[in-house]
Amino acid sequence: MAAICLITLGNVVARYLTDISFAFTEEVSVFLLVFLTFIGSAKAFLDGNQIAVSYFIDKLSWPWRRRWLLAGLAMSALMLGLLAWYGARMAWDDYDLEVTSPGLGWPQWIYTLWLPLLAVVVLARIAQGFAHVWRTKSP
Repeated sequence: MAAICLITLGNVVARYLTDISFAFTEEVSVFLLVFLTFIGSAKAFLDGNQIAVSYFIDKLSWPWRRRWLLAGLAMSALMLGLLAWYGARMAWDDYDLEVTSPGLGWPQWIYTLWLPLLAVVVLARIAQGFAHVWRTKSP
C-alpha cells in the first residue's frame, strides 16, 4: 500500500512541478491495488473476516447456521472459480493476440495472468474455510 501511495505521489508531484505525467505509474498502481485486494481477500477468508451480513444467520441453531455458512462458502467458491476460469481465458487471449499495456508497452498477459492465479489462492482459502465449517460439529 505504501508503494502505491509513493508511486502516485511521485506522479502528482512530477505533474505539478513539470506538467509531465508519467502514465505508466497508473498502470503499476492499478496492478498493485488488484494484487493487494486478492491477497487481502485470501487472508479475510482464512480468518473469517470477509464481509457478511450475518444478523439472521447468527440467530439460527448451529445445524441451520452451518448449512447457510456452507452454502455461502460454496457460492463464493463458484464465483472465484468462474473468475479464475475466465481470467485464465483472458490471459491466454492477451498472450495469443500479443496485446501490450498502454503505459509501459509490456505484454498485457503479465498483468492479466495474476487474476486467475490469485483467484485460485482465494479459492484455496475458501476451501479451507469450508473444511473447517464442515468438521465443526457445534460452535
